[in-house]
Amino acid sequence: MSDYENMTVAQLKELLKELGLASSGKKADLIARLEAANEDVSEELQEETDEETDEEVDEDFDDDDFDDFDDDWDDEEQIHRAKQKPELDDSTKEALSLRSSQSRKQPKFRRQEWYRYKRLSRSGWRKPKGYQSKQRLNMKYRTPMARVGYGKVRAAKDLHPSGFIEVLVHNSSSLEEIDPKTQAIRIGKRVGNRKRLSIHNKADELGIRILNRRSIEKRGDL
Repeated sequence: MSDYENMTVAQLKELLKELGLASSGKKADLIARLEAANEDVSEELQEETDEETDEEVDEDFDDDDFDDFDDDWDDEEQIHRAKQKPELDDSTKEALSLRSSQSRKQPKFRRQEWYRYKRLSRSGWRKPKGYQSKQRLNMKYRTPMARVGYGKVRAAKDLHPSGFIEVLVHNSSSLEEIDPKTQAIRIGKRVGNRKRLSIHNKADELGIRILNRRSIEKRGDL
């Protein structure tokens, strides 16, 4: 039996208020809440103890100990690639921020009868047609139609959310015309691993951001 069983409800509520926890419910609920809080505190203390132990081990670690490790590490996996940021003026930043706030309020446009057929729910927007179309007539409980009033900020049109101008590329020779300050590349989906790897390497050399970078499994002559 825990010490909380011998305490009154008023005393338990005082402890909960000191810990910043809710003090409503039955006595069993209050006891369970206090025990859960004690477990969290004990876990935090254990984590702090483990961190201190790790720091002590790191201080005793000598550089000569690296000789015992294998040298079979993949150099490409060890490199940390920071995502490049575009150079934007104040007006473009404001336009991107406004477009982002508008996107949160915009409804999701769905095709007519999207709730009835799965294939329609997976497809994109299509303008409803038909004399008796309920969506075209704007009847109740129908999703809204895409129209002029839902347009976004023109200054941020065709810009990636990061602020880059997207450029579609299919080979490494196309990267010579890219401006890394304002443009970022998107590799075509039909590009094979051999060309994709060469595009990755050249883009890293030129400091160009790849919007759809993916890991490539090296097999054979790759």
